[in-house]
Amino acid sequence: MTVQSYGDRLTAAVTARGPLCVGIDPHPAILKAWGLSADASGLERFSRTVVEALGDRVAVLKPQSAFFEAYGSTGIAVLERVLDDIRGAGAIALLDVKRGDIGSTMDAYAAAYLTDWSPLAADAITLSPYLGFGSLRGAIDVAAQNGRGVYVLALTSNPEGPQVQHARSADGAMVAQTIIDSAAAVNSGADGLGHVGIVAGATIGRTGADFAGLNGSILAPGLGAQGAGPQDLVDVFGAARTLALPSTSREVLSAGPSIEGLRGAAARTLGEMEAALSVG
Repeated sequence: MTVQSYGDRLTAAVTARGPLCVGIDPHPAILKAWGLSADASGLERFSRTVVEALGDRVAVLKPQSAFFEAYGSTGIAVLERVLDDIRGAGAIALLDVKRGDIGSTMDAYAAAYLTDWSPLAADAITLSPYLGFGSLRGAIDVAAQNGRGVYVLALTSNPEGPQVQHARSADGAMVAQTIIDSAAAVNSGADGLGHVGIVAGATIGRTGADFAGLNGSILAPGLGAQGAGPQDLVDVFGAARTLALPSTSREVLSAGPSIEGLRGAAARTLGEMEAALSVG
């Protein structure tokens, strides 16, 4: 049986629903703002309400694994149900886990998140390449085999990021550019959008990075509460902004717990993103 590629599935979702990823980030402050308890029950009520409101409307939902892991086995059980809800609603489930390791450990992470039989399987996950891009090969290959995707950290929005990501190798190449180029090399043979995306924050400004040859999705967090706006997508990505998947969390989540409030906030944000990403 032919497995539909992640690139094709993402393209179909974005075409049908528009270019927007909404994070599911149930940190204690947002649970409190929603009037929910900071325990597994509040975690589940929050997360499944977000999916109920947006699962049939936005292209991608992105649970942040750490906020579920913080509650131990009960939190992981909630995450399993949330991932199942996202799939049932027809959205892409992008699990933000930022895993990165070598050898059999990387293979185990790949099995946990990128195989059909795992209860924690997602459509895509985030990965950290700073043990070397080649250390991710196990996850990249498993993702391709199962019609799933990976997003590799390249240019993150945290202030510590440039220390490593903007550093120059002996040949003068910026480290982040080598990550982008390595992802592009994997995607080069793809028929359509490749399954290896990158993470590049919408707040990073102009770095000189070249995204033109990526042929993969660019997860672009930082919109809204973190300070970036639609114009930043143009400034950061230029013509490659057609590859961008803008990601927001607090900007939308703060409109809850009302279902209609969440839907209205997502619709407004999506409209802004579509206007910014259009190339005319």
